[in-house]
Amino acid sequence: MGLDDIPDSPATFSKIINNTPMITTIIFDLGAVLIDWNPHYMYRTIFDDEQEMKNFLANIATSDWNEEQDAGRSLQEGTEILVRQFPEHEGNIRAFYSRWEEMLGDPLWETVEIFRELKETGKYKTYALTNWSAETFPVALARYNFLNWFDGIVVSGTEKMRKPTPEFYHILLDRYHVKADEALFIDDNYRNILAAEKLGIQSIHFTSADRLREKLEDLSILSEP
Repeated sequence: MGLDDIPDSPATFSKIINNTPMITTIIFDLGAVLIDWNPHYMYRTIFDDEQEMKNFLANIATSDWNEEQDAGRSLQEGTEILVRQFPEHEGNIRAFYSRWEEMLGDPLWETVEIFRELKETGKYKTYALTNWSAETFPVALARYNFLNWFDGIVVSGTEKMRKPTPEFYHILLDRYHVKADEALFIDDNYRNILAAEKLGIQSIHFTSADRLREKLEDLSILSEP
């Protein structure tokens, strides 16, 4: 059972919570939870036609291709592989990483505020578990100061494996001596939520900061205003 499935009945909810170990650790995903990252921001400056841009990202510079770089393949190798496959799109393909920083948006401030409140309680260790290229992550570290608030960050590109691989979650659990049943994991990708729950990690499927706050209040991790 995930937190999305917790019933509305106060009595049933209380029973579930009372049988659940105390949460001591909060694990955040980064992209689309704390950081706004979207290739559209950059590619809209290249493509005049919105649908043509979407087709390029859906069929050529795909999420699956990008995730191979998140899993440790070098940006150069990933780029050259795609250029060989689609030489007619070489310029647009090379722009993906040469202009990657233009894909970064602002912090998602409402979630960052929740993160700040969690830190200020002094009750929880906080970690990030992120699918991110080792070559581009230093750009994010320099740009978003709140990343320094974490007690530790595990980056897929550095470890050469990514979510939802179970071993990737175990890297964080083992490195920082975190008990799975005392951790709460927050991610916008439901496949990553399912993988965490199979390891016994309570999870929240992130859909909005408001909904996240509600669930944290329901669990008495954050206090209601």
